[in-house]
Amino acid sequence: MNKEIKYTNGEVTVVWKPDVCIHSTLCWKGLGEVFKPREKPWVQMDGSTSEKIIEQVRKCPSGALSYYMNDEKAATAAPGDVVAEAATILKVQVTANGPYLIKTECVVIHADGKEETKSGTVALCRCGASANKPYCDGSHKKIDFQG
Repeated sequence: MNKEIKYTNGEVTVVWKPDVCIHSTLCWKGLGEVFKPREKPWVQMDGSTSEKIIEQVRKCPSGALSYYMNDEKAATAAPGDVVAEAATILKVQVTANGPYLIKTECVVIHADGKEETKSGTVALCRCGASANKPYCDGSHKKIDFQG
């Protein structure tokens, strides 16, 4: 089971899965006021606005960082309510010599039937070498994947 660590500012909660992280450094290079890998805790939610934090989390290529709005997480539908899902077109980006990237919310259905809802960016392994399939763990760099 992947470990999850949550950080919140009351409005938005950032979820970090250290076992999924490929250490791309995009988080702290893009928003160093919040993401401080040399400090404990390394995510300091009071360092910026919720909007900027969300924008940066969405850039995480591995999906190790995700977020949810606290009011949405707490909201529940009343019994008998019909909740419609908006139709969206899913875009999948094929990166040069790297993973497939999905930059919208999606549901990953595993071979055992377990479903995971992912938000932010999700990186799916394309090289076949990941130890964290179906997710990318950066192994494409180690094996010099070309594709």
